[in-house]
Amino acid sequence: MPFVTDPLFYVAAIPAVIFVGLSKGGLGGAMALIGVPLMALVISPVRAAAIMLPILIVMDIVGLWTWRGSYDPKTLKIMLPAGILGIAIGWFTASWVTVPQVRFVVGLVALLFVADYIRLRLRSLPPEPKPHNIAKGGFWGVLAGFTSFVSHAGGPPYQVYTLPLRQDPKLYTGTSVVFFAVMNAVKLLPYMALGQFDVENLATSLVLMPVAPVATIAGAWIVRRMNKQIFYPFMYAMVFVVGLKLVYDGLPGIAS
Repeated sequence: MPFVTDPLFYVAAIPAVIFVGLSKGGLGGAMALIGVPLMALVISPVRAAAIMLPILIVMDIVGLWTWRGSYDPKTLKIMLPAGILGIAIGWFTASWVTVPQVRFVVGLVALLFVADYIRLRLRSLPPEPKPHNIAKGGFWGVLAGFTSFVSHAGGPPYQVYTLPLRQDPKLYTGTSVVFFAVMNAVKLLPYMALGQFDVENLATSLVLMPVAPVATIAGAWIVRRMNKQIFYPFMYAMVFVVGLKLVYDGLPGIAS
């Protein structure tokens, strides 16, 4: 079966899969965002994303097993239908929307979100848990599905809604695992319809696959040992890093 044989590709791809796996285990979106750009050092970004998607599916399966029973049904009831709608919108607008523009807008939203969190902390106001809100959850769910489809950047919109809920770290992580497992599974059909997969890409995904479950379980192991006082500042820091990276990636498309 044909697959990528360039050793330099695996020098970049193996750490990329490890970083994404740690993130899928529960350590936040910043490391996941490193994955495709690392692989894109040696292959095209489009091909890197196509190779990564089947690996993400395997990570999702491992994550679902690892965090089984830990999820918030109300969050999923609000956000999953909205997320699927967002994927559909992304599919139908794929030829009109540019990835850099989407990345820039999502990155800006993420930075403003973190800025508000920092403002509250500087005023010594402890963040109070927010109640569920169907309208807000639906909006951010659609945006999470859309950006996940267009640019693999669904994390920040999802976190804008879910982090203020201040759920237990295990509950928060398990819920996010279920949400993005469904998003990635739903994305398979439109990605196939848009010609994102071929035999060589799928074979290369298979070669990298054994790294995926080990990294995902390692990420979950770390999260299970983090208390709430460490987990939430860490997650907001990850959102900040993701926001900076998305704005940086999107600036050339905005400036041109």
